Order: sequence, then structure tokens, then C-alpha cells
Amino acid sequence: MIAAPDPEKMFQVSRAELAVFHRDVHKLLVDLELLLGMAKGLGEDNQRSFQALYTANQIVNVCDPAQPETFPVAQALASKFFGQRGGESQHTIHAVGHCHIDTAWLWPFKETVRKCARSWVTAIQLMERNPEFIFACSQAQQLQWVKSYYPGLHARLQEFACRGQFVPVGGTWVEMDGNLPSGEAMVRQFLQGQNFFLQEFGKMCSEFWLPDTFGYSAQLPQIMRSCGIRHFLTQKLSWNLVNSFPHHTFLWEGLDGSRVLAHFPPGDSYGMQGSVEEVLKTVAKNRDKGRTNHSAFLFGFGDGGGGPTQTMVDRLKRLCDTDGLPRVQLSSPGRLFSALEKDSGQLCTWVGELFLELHNGTYTTHAQIKKENRECERILHDVELLSSLALARSAQFLYPAAQLRDLWRLLLLNQFHDVVTGSCIQLVAEEAMCHYEDIRSHGNTLLSAAAAALCAGEPGPKGLLIVNTLPWKRTEVLALPRPGGAHSLALVTVPSMGYAPAPTPASLQPLLPQQPVFVVQEIDGSVTLDNGIIRVRLDPTGHLTSLVLVASGREAIAEGAVGNQFVLFDDVPLYWDAWDVMDYHLETRKPVLGQAGTLAVGTEGGMRGSAWFLLQISPNSRLSQEVVLDVGCPYVRFHTEVHWHEAHKFLKVEFPARVRSPQATYEVQFGHLQRPTHYNTSWDWARFEVWAHRWMDLSEHGFGLALLNDCKYGASVRGSVLSLSLLRAPKSPDATVDMGRHEFTYALMPHKGSFQDAGVIPAAYSLNFPLLALPAPGPAPTAAWSAFSVSSPAVVLETVKQAETSPQGRTLVLRLYEAHGSHVDCWLHTSLPVQEAVLCDLLERRDPAGPLPSGRPPEAHLFSLPSAVPAARAAAPTELSPRGWGFAYGRLWRLLISASQPEARLSHLLNNKPLAWKPC
Repeated sequence: MIAAPDPEKMFQVSRAELAVFHRDVHKLLVDLELLLGMAKGLGEDNQRSFQALYTANQIVNVCDPAQPETFPVAQALASKFFGQRGGESQHTIHAVGHCHIDTAWLWPFKETVRKCARSWVTAIQLMERNPEFIFACSQAQQLQWVKSYYPGLHARLQEFACRGQFVPVGGTWVEMDGNLPSGEAMVRQFLQGQNFFLQEFGKMCSEFWLPDTFGYSAQLPQIMRSCGIRHFLTQKLSWNLVNSFPHHTFLWEGLDGSRVLAHFPPGDSYGMQGSVEEVLKTVAKNRDKGRTNHSAFLFGFGDGGGGPTQTMVDRLKRLCDTDGLPRVQLSSPGRLFSALEKDSGQLCTWVGELFLELHNGTYTTHAQIKKENRECERILHDVELLSSLALARSAQFLYPAAQLRDLWRLLLLNQFHDVVTGSCIQLVAEEAMCHYEDIRSHGNTLLSAAAAALCAGEPGPKGLLIVNTLPWKRTEVLALPRPGGAHSLALVTVPSMGYAPAPTPASLQPLLPQQPVFVVQEIDGSVTLDNGIIRVRLDPTGHLTSLVLVASGREAIAEGAVGNQFVLFDDVPLYWDAWDVMDYHLETRKPVLGQAGTLAVGTEGGMRGSAWFLLQISPNSRLSQEVVLDVGCPYVRFHTEVHWHEAHKFLKVEFPARVRSPQATYEVQFGHLQRPTHYNTSWDWARFEVWAHRWMDLSEHGFGLALLNDCKYGASVRGSVLSLSLLRAPKSPDATVDMGRHEFTYALMPHKGSFQDAGVIPAAYSLNFPLLALPAPGPAPTAAWSAFSVSSPAVVLETVKQAETSPQGRTLVLRLYEAHGSHVDCWLHTSLPVQEAVLCDLLERRDPAGPLPSGRPPEAHLFSLPSAVPAARAAAPTELSPRGWGFAYGRLWRLLISASQPEARLSHLLNNKPLAWKPC
């Protein structure tokens, strides 16, 4: 296993020599290495193998190191051999210089800055000496660091970019994890990255370059396509532990049907060194060489930097067109994919996620980083929405564009694939926690400023604004402050993406709701919570013995089993400690047994009912949990606190369901996908531990059970048992990872019918985006107000923000997606004044068709836009809707809405003429 670093370790220089570089000797050494490689690699049955061995023997015989005049004779022998050309049908290898540098891993961020400088200076020297050498470089963040700390080096990189030798690739801010970031965060990786590349190098990237990450979401193809990217390169699936991925060149199709051309370098590495063995492996292992005759060959030292050397370049130049070997070209990513595009009609298609059958412990390792990541994603979402509404409602408010850009970039930095995954050293984790604290602190300040702007101009005492940042109306129990520092529970209703005044202190007196929560503790110590929607029964140890959907009487917990069962596993992987969970850990399952009598009633009913208990996990670790049921809430919450002090243990919680299905559904970015609940094939078995975002669901016809969470990612459904992964305890490369106190919440939601119709998706959003009670500088508005809503529960309005190009220009970007897996018609309602609405891509570039015009034929997709009205004069809302086909499953829609000035009027809007909607 990779050991935790020793910061006190010292190194001693034991030898230092001066040497004179002799070019002729170097060339002969390269030639002899290649001849030896061919003699070994081509095999005894190949004529060129014997010719290579014979030529090498001749060179050794004629060359005398003490007599430089013998060198030209030896070189002539080598040139004669390598000068024999291959045939036209030879496979072409596109050799691209590359230097994969982990933005943080076994070293801190600041060391990466120095690694970049050292590596790229070497690349520049190679580009100067070898005009045909091309170097591909990803990660805008690293280039931004070089620009800040080494401006002269950055200027040289720009110079070689103009020559076509230095090629920015990837299009993202960092090489992020491909599983855990939210959909919006993935969009921002491309938005920030592509804008940086355009600004600094004059053009955006056309290929997504992610050679080293721990899996690839099924939503990535659509995100790529809408960010101007049609090509994708990685090699990480060659690390699969169980199944060999069947393709190296193929079309990858995402959730909505978007396709990109994908290529995995068949040499299964992004750090080749130009040897004959590697060249032969690239052809021999290519599983698509019958469909295409081109492969990538990435060469250069990587992970910790270094990059290509002159020796590597010389080897590959020597092998450019040699009989017996594939044709080798010093090439570029663009040339590679152009060649592959010509064969794309013959390629196979892979649909859905690219699941890495390894490193699935990274879904759980370093729980605090994952909690902070989820929280910061929420904060930035809320800040952008409220700041956009404040800008629309207040002429004096300044949208915090620069601050939001910096906060997003800080979050994106920590979504690098060795940071958010927890597979880094302690020093990196500590830096990440400081970054998250900065995002939370500054984000909350910006939230307060936006709330103040929404209440500006109202004289009187300070008030409280209840804000809903989700696109549907919510009625929930909220703890509101009372005079003297106490809090009272109130049932509040807040419209979609808007606000409502807080209840007055007088109305916070305890009132019994129409359907209150009842809490009953039996003589045996068990507790029942019932809100008229669901009924929850806990045994005296805190196990969930019954969960009933009241209307139908349907039991959700499997007969003879208990839910909320904590289980402990031995967790000792083969090598990658922080990265891996092995399948054999399932053989060590040990239920954590509670002690009867520890269950006690917490809140006694009315607005909320709860019970809590303590649980000793082991002699070193303990857990406390409050089980909470609110009025009108369709799910029961489990607020959990764990003091965790273990070594190589894995804590999960299980819920055996009275549901049978061969597939379970898991939320991913902007959608969901299904995975098997059985181990029929090796592909099924390899998914014994998978990832999900805010929810997973197991349903049969007419009934299902959903498990929601507020900060967890590791999950599995085996048979009928839903399992949520909570905590791990690896010891390398960070010996202290996950030790200490943790807080998290998960929830269980039984439902009638499908998860779509039952509202599992909005329930999971609500768990992760609580209603906000924000102090106002003056009295809160007396009436509720909604900025946006959608007419279909299948469509989620995910993001509302100001356009990057006009942060103060009152141009809103709205991002919506279809979440149910269907085709629906949907209306978008807004109470903001609208001047025009146009489609845009994820980079916020307007559709070439321009503003939505009137007078399109009936088959065009239409919007109806009533008159724009001043924000101060509440009138009929503006409605926007595609007609005829609506939203398709998993499809992202981006809309630019330009707000009119408060008193503006547009005649075509006043006349209510239809406007056409043109899809991307």
C-alpha cells in the first residue's frame, strides 16, 4: 500500500558528476535499444526480428567507443535497417507528448505549481529542438497558476500554442472526478475551463481529456456536446479488476442519446516512454483495429510531472515508418480524432456510464470532504439564485460575479479526482477543508446581502425572510427564532423559487395541526411515530421494525427483518487503501447490536415527533441518532452523529425492503440510471459497490422504497436490501482519514406507484436544500412572491444565474432538465419582466437563430410570452413552453432571458404573439 508520507524524511546526495553529452553516442544507444526491442518483441518466427538482432550485432562489432570515427559506420548500419519502410496498411500510432500532473495527491497544491513550471520548461526545450514534437496539456487551473507565478513561462506557452506545438486539451478547470460532482459543478468545470482556454490561447478545446479518474457518469456525453466538445480520451478503464472493457475506439452515448467519439489508448497508459514493446502492445491490444487503423500513444513521465524526454522523442522519430512495426507519427489530438472520425461509421456504441471496476472506496473515503462538497454546491446554487432575483428586483444591487467566479473555481479545484474522492494525503485534505470554509463563509455573506437587497426600501424593524430556492411550492416544518433566543416549530408554505414572510411571533404559539404527528412509546420501550402519511415503529434498540404507508396499509420492511441496521465490515483492500473496497469485504458482515432501553422519545408530537438512541459500534466508536417525522412529510429522517475511531473497518446502514425487483434506480447528474440488484454476470458482480447522489430507489409495480441522503455517495442494492455506505477507515495515504466526529442525515420514503409519480426527486432535493430563514435589514415583505415555477413535476429548473458575459446586464441563464425519463410538455412561469428569450448552450453562447421570433410554422416548437410587467406590479406571469414535443429524458435545456427595464414594453409581447423555440 502507498504509505503516508514522512514530512521529516531527508535525502542525501551521494554522487555528483560532470558529463559531456555526445549526440552520436546517444543516437547509437537509442538505435541499439530499439533493435533489441524489435528482436525480442517480434518473436522468433519473424524475419525482421533476426534482421534487428543481426544489425545490432554488426553495430557492436564496428563501433569502438574510443574511436569516434567508427560512429558514422555504425549509424549507417542502423539507418539502413530503419530505412526499410512498412506497407500502406500498417496501423498508424499517433504519438502525443503528455505530462499528467495530479493537481494534488501525495503533495500539496503549492508543490503542483512548481511541478508544472519544471515540467513545462522541459516541454518548451523539446519543442524548440524538435519542431515536429507536439505537447498536449490539460487543466486550466494549472495554466492559471503558471500565469500567476511564472508569467514569462506562460507567455512562451502561448507562443508555442500559436505554432501548434503546445495544445491545450480537456476543456475543464481541473481533471475532476467523473462521479461525485453534481451536474451543475460538471457544467462549471467546462464553463470555467473553456472560457479560460479561449481567453488565454484563442480557442476552446475540442476534446475532453480525462485519462485518470475513477469512473465516468452517463451524463457526460451530453455535457460535452453542449460545451463544444465531440471527442473524449481516457485510459482508466484498463484498470478494471474483473472485466476487460470491449473497445478502445467507440461511440459513447449518454442518457439523452448524445454521442461523442471516445478513444482509449490501447497501450493502457498515459505515460509511455517510446519503447518497441509499448508500440507493439498498442497494436496487439487494440480491440477495434478491424474498424479503425489509428491509435493514440501518450508519452512522458506523469502523475508527478516530468513529461517527455529527448530520448523518448528520438525513439519515436526513429520508428516513424519502419518495416515490421506500425507507423509512428509525432501527432496531435486533433489529427488523431480527425483520422478516427473517418471510420466512425464502423464503430460500436456503448450506452450509459463507463463504470470503473476498481477504486469504489472513493465514493465513501473522507466523509467530511464529501459533506463539505455537497454543502458548498448548495450554497453556490442558492447565492446565484437569490443574487439574480435581487438584481432583477433592485436597481442598486450589484451581482457578485467576480466573487462567485472565484468561489466556484475554488470548489472546482477541490473536485479534482484525488481530492473530493479522499485519496490524498492529510496535508491536501486540510487545505481542502480550509477552502470549503472560505466558500461557506463568503457564500453565506453573499446570501445575506441578496436577502437584504430583496427587502431594501422597506422601513421598520428587522424582519425574517423565508426563502425557497427550489422550483416547486413547499410546505414544511421550520424552526424559527423567538424572542429570548428560543426557537419554535412552524409549518410554513413558501412558493417556488421565491419567498414568504415569516410567521409573526404571536402565531408561533403551539397549535395542533389538522393532521398532527402522534408519538407513542409502548411498555416494551418501542416507539411509534405517525403523521397520517407514514407510520414508523422502532424497537427498543432503535431498529426500524415497521414502516407503513398509511393510506394503503402497505408495509415497506421485509417480513422478519429490521431496517436501520448498522453493519460493520472488515475493509482491507489488496493495495490501494483509500481507493478500494474489495468484494470479499461482504463476507465479513457483522451487525452492530444495540442495547434495549436506550430508545427515548425526543419531540413528543404535534408539528414534529422524534425518538433517539445511543449505539456502541465498537469499544472505540459510538453513534447517536434522532429519528424524526414531521407533519405532512412523506419520509422519516435519521439525524446521525458518529464518533469514529477504527482501522480498516467499513460502516454501512441497511434497509431490507418488502420489494422485489431485478434493478434499482440511482440518481446521477441531471438524471438517473438503473443498475442490477443481482450478480448474474461478472459485469453485475463487479458493481457490488456503486455511487449515487441524493437518492436511490427500489420499486416494483405499484410500490417502492427510496433511500435519501444529504452527503453520502457510496451505495448498493443487493437483492431487496438497500445499503448506504457511511464511513471507512483506511490508513494510507492519510493515516488520520475519517477519524473523529461526523454528522449526516439520511431518510427513508415508502411510496405508492413509481418513484417519479410519488415525488422522490423533489423529496431528495428538499432534504438537501432546506428552507432558508434569512434576516432582513428591514421588515420582510408582507406577501409571498415566486420568481419561477414549472408546470410539470418531470422538469427541474436546476439553476438560475446571471450570464457570464453580462453579470450586471440583467440577462438570466436558466438551466432545466427532464428528470423522469419521459417526453413531456412543460410551461415555465416567471413573474420577472422579460424582454427576450433565446436558447443557449452550456457555455452560454446564444443559439445562432437568435431571439425567438414569431410566425414560425406549426411544427416549430413554440413559446407563448405575455407582456412583460414591472417587478413592482404583480400581474399575470410570463409563460414559456416548448409545444408539440416538449422535454426528452435527461435532456438539458439552457435559456437566456433578458429582463426588460421596469417600465419597458414590447409590442410583440403585448400582442401575445407566439414565439418559436428552436432546440439545440
